[in-house]
Amino acid sequence: MEKRIIQTADGSKTIELPEWNESYHSRHGAWQESQHVFIKMGLEHLGMDKLTVLEMGFGTGLNAIQCLQYAEKNSLHIDYHTLEAFPLKAEEWKAVQYDALLSESRQKDFYAQMHAAPWGQPTPLGDHFHLVKYQKDIRSFLPTTQPDLVFYDAFGPRVQPELWTEAIFKRLFDRMAEAGVLTTYCAKGEVRRHLQKVGFEVERLPGPPGKREMLRATKTP
Repeated sequence: MEKRIIQTADGSKTIELPEWNESYHSRHGAWQESQHVFIKMGLEHLGMDKLTVLEMGFGTGLNAIQCLQYAEKNSLHIDYHTLEAFPLKAEEWKAVQYDALLSESRQKDFYAQMHAAPWGQPTPLGDHFHLVKYQKDIRSFLPTTQPDLVFYDAFGPRVQPELWTEAIFKRLFDRMAEAGVLTTYCAKGEVRRHLQKVGFEVERLPGPPGKREMLRATKTP
């Protein structure tokens, strides 16, 4: 499938899939979207000093490197598990140039190491962040640990409805830690209803630039 590098409204880049009319991150601001949906509404909201994160959709590594930045800045310990069924080639993830947005040279190195890390093996990146990548499909993957926080960043239900089903959310709900949180940019009513049906308490929150709403789901007793 053809991939194009495009610049988004906040100056950061992302990858566009013309055949699907879809992109890896928001055209209204890739960097801002990740900060808002996953860092502010996820990590900051939980306020924990040690946690396990499960990400659906490693992609360009944008969410992961922002999570590492936050961990280092706030002295958190994060075990970061991330799924990607179709990894990007080196020339593709390098082309978005997220390393240019990182102020510290060590974080630029960590970003490259994330992509080079072997699949299925724990990779420590500094003192605060441990990464494990899985080349797996969410429909057949079961977390081996109980995630406190899930970043659900799959392509949207318009193009991949099979990744937004009640069955998938039920499997995540059953595996998550008590009071665990799932955040996603997607605010479609069908997705919200699926999350509620399996047991999540769902909030509709203000979305990132260019998007009116997003969802945050909490596993309640």
